[in-house]
Amino acid sequence: MPRVGLMVTCLNDTLFPDTGKAVVTLLRRLGVDVGFPAAQTCCGQPMVNTGYFDEAVPLVRNHLDAFAGYDAVIAPSGSCAGSVRHQHGLVAERSGDPGLVRAVGDAPPVYELSEYLIDVLGTVDVGAYFPHRVTYHPTCHSLRMLGVGDRPTRLLGAVRGLTLLDLPGAAECCGFGGTFAVKNAETSIAMGNDKARHVRETGAEVLVAGDNSCLMHVGGLLSRQRSGLRVMHLAEVLAQTEPVISDAGRAADRRSVGSAGVTA
Repeated sequence: MPRVGLMVTCLNDTLFPDTGKAVVTLLRRLGVDVGFPAAQTCCGQPMVNTGYFDEAVPLVRNHLDAFAGYDAVIAPSGSCAGSVRHQHGLVAERSGDPGLVRAVGDAPPVYELSEYLIDVLGTVDVGAYFPHRVTYHPTCHSLRMLGVGDRPTRLLGAVRGLTLLDLPGAAECCGFGGTFAVKNAETSIAMGNDKARHVRETGAEVLVAGDNSCLMHVGGLLSRQRSGLRVMHLAEVLAQTEPVISDAGRAADRRSVGSAGVTA
């Protein structure tokens, strides 16, 4: 049985814990041994993106220590997975520490969730059931930095009961971009409004993405517009299963989102 470490990410840990729980539920259902190293902290992306490479060095070292011994690291975020995969090497090289460079090169591979499901487990149908109209937003880092391509939509297409609707201008940035949304708020809001408009045009009930940062941005705008649309992380949709009807005729909800504990 493969043993993987869940890199839950700062945003999910503090604001969207159900996403991390959904990842654990889903992977355990597929026979994966999932651990949660409590020592994990920020991956260092905010520092690197703003030019503070030296300040990111302790975070890279901590990531290496926290996830040592796992076969792989799974992140429900294209942004943070991309940071570890591409930025940790840059931080190590700029540190001038050959030992850190070697440690980064020898570290367990880091996968965004859809990559791990399809490329490593070879699974498209994860046994999910979600009877709703859904549209999918491919987030920038998952699309451009990681190149996940159509993996998320292939997974959604295999979910029983789900109707997947094309999103106009899907590849356009939603405008979040981390510190970009703070430094360029008006531009960020304008881009987010464009994305929200396209989402509404689909007639979907639920907007799905692989990064809660983008969902938080677009979801906030959709809420202010009283659109009635929900936003959900890909992991939360894939963790849903069909209710089982008991002998008494009552539906025993087998949806395990949030029911699985995360253990170290």
